[in-house]
Amino acid sequence: METPGLTVHGEAAPFSTALRSLINNPLYSDVCFVVGQERQEVFAHRCLLACRCNFFQRLLGSEPGPGVPSPVVLSTVPAEAFLAVLEFLYTNSAKLHRHSVLEVLTAAVEYGLEELRELCLQFVMKVLDVELVCEALQIAVSFGLGPLQQRCVAFIEAHSQETLRTRGFLELSAPALLLLLRSDKLCVDEAELVLAARSWARVGAAVLERPVAEVAAPVVRELRLALLAPAELSALEEQNRREPLIPVEQIVEAWKCHALRRGDAARGAPCRRRRGTLLREHHRFLDLPFK
Repeated sequence: METPGLTVHGEAAPFSTALRSLINNPLYSDVCFVVGQERQEVFAHRCLLACRCNFFQRLLGSEPGPGVPSPVVLSTVPAEAFLAVLEFLYTNSAKLHRHSVLEVLTAAVEYGLEELRELCLQFVMKVLDVELVCEALQIAVSFGLGPLQQRCVAFIEAHSQETLRTRGFLELSAPALLLLLRSDKLCVDEAELVLAARSWARVGAAVLERPVAEVAAPVVRELRLALLAPAELSALEEQNRREPLIPVEQIVEAWKCHALRRGDAARGAPCRRRRGTLLREHHRFLDLPFK
């Protein structure tokens, strides 16, 4: 009776090093990519990409073309991120950097590389800071990455004032900003949130070439105007006449809370204090304290 065979394993490190030497190496390559806005050429090996990733298997097909392959254009992925993806496909490891990890994460999601996606998510959560968090939140919302979304919201709740001053905040999409404005745990006063929402809408209006009020419409309903003191509400109303941002009826609702000297229990959030809300005299008339 034949003795069963035994699988033996050589050293992993030399094998990985040898494969790493093939990354972006024209030698024996049979496919060329043109990546990023800079249109950088990146060389690869069709069989390796196809066996490691279904995205590339579909993209490259089963038969290589004759002669020098035509470049495959991938203009949306930066070269540095694409090379990190190749490093993972060739060696099952990748060196991640804070400044580019979100681009690698985006590529991993788009290419269906679940293991690389998870590695990127773990890395992002370790290096998350004020400058990175809004961009990370935007990616989490765009791709439905629940754990990252929750982590980003919790971070912003704890560092609200600093986050509102970042460029990343101004570049959030309306759905991402809505997540924040619906939170009771933001450590920032409502007056600052109103100013931040106006700045966000102005940037969006300039980019989209649309009126500020139109850009702001999906999010301003989450501003809790009844928390503002009468003088602040009057100043907001005057500014709103010069530069429309908030629907008039929303301001009227806030004045109604002041006139009735109570919150609207049926509507809840418009009168509920956030963690960072500064106390004002009229808050004692609102029936809905911070939870």
